[in-house]
Amino acid sequence: MANLPLEKVKELYYNKEYTAQEIGKFFSVSRDVVYDFMIKMRLPRRNLSEQNRVSFDRKPLSFKIKRNLTKEEEKLKIAGIMLYWAEGANGYWTVDLSNSDPKMILIFLKFLRIICGVNEQKLRGLLYCYGNQDVEHLKKFWSKITKIPLAQFIKPYIRRDSSLKKSGKMRYGLFHIRYTDKKLLKKIRFWIDKYKEEWAGTEVDKPS
Repeated sequence: MANLPLEKVKELYYNKEYTAQEIGKFFSVSRDVVYDFMIKMRLPRRNLSEQNRVSFDRKPLSFKIKRNLTKEEEKLKIAGIMLYWAEGANGYWTVDLSNSDPKMILIFLKFLRIICGVNEQKLRGLLYCYGNQDVEHLKKFWSKITKIPLAQFIKPYIRRDSSLKKSGKMRYGLFHIRYTDKKLLKKIRFWIDKYKEEWAGTEVDKPS
């Protein structure tokens, strides 16, 4: 068994959060040698939850937040954050904002593209509409104005129990902008919480 420097192994594994394989490469030994050494020295390994956190933290970003914003970009950032606070979904992995107003969708998309620097290939569109509406026409409409290719659209959700009266309320259907990246979702939620504290204060009286 290799006689590895104990303190260096602890630093790499616990402080720098290296994997056993990366530690092995550092010392030019195999991963199994590192594990055997840790067992011998009674060094606890990360549990599944900790390992998932480390993997998540080290996952490269699929977006690039823009810095040094102009005044107009600052306004766009605030608009995007407020839109998500009001209309965004509270999922676990995906940024998801839906609305039937094309201008609202375009403002949020502008926020994602300019402020958040998202990867265009990861943007997804989802159409929700009624069965008596022209689905293909609506998909092409949303694709044209959002500049998201139809190939990046998710299968539409079509309500069959609809009437002309209902569909008239959503002329263009309901459109979802989706971007699956938990780190971006956490960033947007962080911004929302920041503005909550800054503008509304941290103390909100509960109804009696």
